[in-house]
Amino acid sequence: MHLNFGFSAVQVLWTLTFAAVLVLLVALLGRDRARRFPIFTTSMALMALRMVASRLLYGKMAPIVSSEIFLVLAVVAGIASLLVVVEMARRAFPSGSRMALLAVGGVVLAWWGPWPSAKTLFAGSTLGVLRLAQLIAQKAEMLAALLVIQLGILVVLFGRRFNAGWRSHVQQIVIGLSTAAMAQLGVRAIWQVIALHTTIQSRADYARVMGLQEKFFNADSVVFLAALVWWIVCLWIDEPGSKASAAEQLPAAADGEAPQAEPLPSDAK
Repeated sequence: MHLNFGFSAVQVLWTLTFAAVLVLLVALLGRDRARRFPIFTTSMALMALRMVASRLLYGKMAPIVSSEIFLVLAVVAGIASLLVVVEMARRAFPSGSRMALLAVGGVVLAWWGPWPSAKTLFAGSTLGVLRLAQLIAQKAEMLAALLVIQLGILVVLFGRRFNAGWRSHVQQIVIGLSTAAMAQLGVRAIWQVIALHTTIQSRADYARVMGLQEKFFNADSVVFLAALVWWIVCLWIDEPGSKASAAEQLPAAADGEAPQAEPLPSDAK
């Protein structure tokens, strides 16, 4: 028996992801986590805005105008991703470790191409500006992914020695970010290998490659959805040792019984 729900996998994943982002924002604001992680909260709000814009505006505006809007949002999102890494690194490790992370990430980013020519990027035209904005968005996103993977490894290994111990919100956020980043870079690397070694000779070959690409991207979306659920659960629960957590662990007095003071010793006669 074949069940036809009328929705594609992309539509289902988009709906679930958008709902999870909204629930995460409720958890961040309702549990007062936004005050501690303002940039992370802003990045999640920006993600919700991009998802809504892509659904409402795609295919309903002139291609150049829609490209300008989406690329501006992509550049802002890439910068926000880098600032999220900075926010988490500042709460987890001293400044020396953060500079080492940036150096390693910059080397890997420079090696991981392709890089277009300067003549193409800085051409005095609207298309050249759009290409430059696309490059900035892509490289900022990739650099943020590389940095957060390194940060995740360091937090898991050495977080207890600093400010990101086990079950702390910093560690839980970084674990989710690094897991999503590893899936994203893994899918990108696999797809680059497939694109380089695939020869399309017919329409059937093209359809097969595009179907394979959709499956890879859907797998990446599933990993990110799992990270969103992880953040919702972890950020809703108080950290061990926090004031709220300590208050919950205090033994409650028996119903109807007031706590009794220790009797004073009587005077010797």
